[in-house]
Amino acid sequence: MKPTLYEHFHPDEKPFVDRAMEWVERSAQLHELKRTDFLDPRQAEIVQMLANRNPDVQLRLAGGYPEAERCRAIIGPEYRYLDDEPIGLSVLAVDGGGTHLDLDHGDYLGALLGLGVKRDRIGDIHVHEDYSHIIVLDEIADYLNVHLRQVHRASVLTEIIPITELKPVVPALQEMSFTVASMRLDGIASDVYRISRTKIVDPIRAGRCRVNWKTSENPSEQLKLGDVVSFKGLGRFKVLEIDGMTKKGRIRVKVGKFI
Repeated sequence: MKPTLYEHFHPDEKPFVDRAMEWVERSAQLHELKRTDFLDPRQAEIVQMLANRNPDVQLRLAGGYPEAERCRAIIGPEYRYLDDEPIGLSVLAVDGGGTHLDLDHGDYLGALLGLGVKRDRIGDIHVHEDYSHIIVLDEIADYLNVHLRQVHRASVLTEIIPITELKPVVPALQEMSFTVASMRLDGIASDVYRISRTKIVDPIRAGRCRVNWKTSENPSEQLKLGDVVSFKGLGRFKVLEIDGMTKKGRIRVKVGKFI
């Protein structure tokens, strides 16, 4: 592989790029069919870019429902009809048994990781009022169905249901409108999190910020409409609208903070 390919990626992404390149090459040269574990949107974008460079392979991404954030990829030779290949996803339905502990996404994820399951084997987690639907790989569904008996301090019951019975949750956004001098990452993030610009720069430079799931260490990066920004420990937000200039030359922005 040409070293110039790495110029398109953050240095932290090199190990994943190498793995994805191997999947693509094995599919093209050895006619192998590869089912990946769950990919975040940035990883899916990398696999898509690499697959698009090779005319001998094709790619299918699926996460259980059309708006899925985390998806599994099937990479296959260009002559295989991938839509007929099973994607291998199950839904683990977790019933809180009427508990009112207000379990959240982190509680469910923590309980799964506490059973020794790796993050990339778990897809999107949909938390409803007293139950949740968790998309998982078929390979670990039975294990989780037997062993997941507690989430946070709540005793739970589980069952495996077909992917067609999944009830997705639309993420709730707290909308915020303000004006900024520019679309710089540090300026907008400081308004969203109500932290001074000087204090928001440190986590960015320390690699604790991602823009569209790609690490950004540049405080002056220009954000665009639709960008999703996340900070470790602070949460994430999405740029919803960029709505012209004020008379003083500032940019009107609306963002949605995930709650």
